[in-house]
Amino acid sequence: MKIKPIMTALFVAFSLSACSSVEKVVYRIDVPQGNYLEEATVKQLQVGMTKPQVQYLLGTPVLNDPFGTSTWYYVFLQQKGYESPEQHTLVVNFDRSNRVANFDLDKPLPDDHKEVVNNAIIEAPAVEKSSWWQFWK
Repeated sequence: MKIKPIMTALFVAFSLSACSSVEKVVYRIDVPQGNYLEEATVKQLQVGMTKPQVQYLLGTPVLNDPFGTSTWYYVFLQQKGYESPEQHTLVVNFDRSNRVANFDLDKPLPDDHKEVVNNAIIEAPAVEKSSWWQFWK
């Protein structure tokens, strides 16, 4: 019977395919979640700013302090492809007059936000203008 070697070959092929690393070949998009924090905007944050100023600069916080409104949390989570997710948390504390008392970024932001873009200008070749009747030629 020829079916036994074919079935054995299929079984071995399927068994070996389960051990492959095909998963890493498939492209996975970068997934940013939360408030997108940039180093330039965090550097603009200053002690003494009001709540509307902070909200204009950084956006709406992901989480307000559940026991009061004196602390805002800005959480930025990014997973690039198959890498493990990286989380950054900015905590902004306000005083009684609703001004920034202090703020703390748990770890420095990655430098990959500073991507250089090539602004090359590509000129299209000139196209001859022809009238509609020239397609008969």
